[in-house]
Amino acid sequence: MRSVRFFVVVLVVLALAVPGAFAADNPAKEKKEGKEIFAKKCQACHGSEGAADTTMAKNMKVRPLSSEEVQKQSKEELIKITSDGKGKMPAFKSKMSKDEIQDVVDYIKSLKKK
Repeated sequence: MRSVRFFVVVLVVLALAVPGAFAADNPAKEKKEGKEIFAKKCQACHGSEGAADTTMAKNMKVRPLSSEEVQKQSKEELIKITSDGKGKMPAFKSKMSKDEIQDVVDYIKSLKKK
């Protein structure tokens, strides 16, 4: 069990070590940049495109970000969770700018099932 936790911590640290500074100019760019930031900072735990399809996501019982439970949360709630952390999710306010967090949340909201 300790080795699994250590592995998770190592992967999260590696995912956060990649710099990701993006400037948002327009909504299309924000969505693209949100996806890019997500890929660098969130994908290790949440899986590709938030599908919770990785072994780590399954072991941590991460819900798909397209799920109704996640999508019914407001942007403000998702920004707070991303900034301050919740449960197993660490806080990202010191690892991402407010604009980056907003872009990631906009990307997460774009994953809503149609």
